[in-house]
Amino acid sequence: MTNTRIPTYLHIVSTIGILTACFMYVSYIPQIINNLNGHPTPPYQPAVAAVNCILWVWYAVRVKNWPVAIANAPGILFGIIAAITALFYQ
Repeated sequence: MTNTRIPTYLHIVSTIGILTACFMYVSYIPQIINNLNGHPTPPYQPAVAAVNCILWVWYAVRVKNWPVAIANAPGILFGIIAAITALFYQ
């Protein structure tokens, strides 16, 4: 990335994007709780989300795009936990 100034509106949009992406992955917590309480949900969507996030974080770290890495990092953790608990707590 070049060292150029980002317009204010893009900074606001990117900040909102980071927050909503993090909230999206944190929303797996109720699914994880249901899995642990014996009400398992299908593991496919969180597993695929985790793989997707691994790829995006890897890419973002390589090109030093920290907002993309930050936005997708929670998806790795919560996606894997949701998938594992869905598989093993049936």
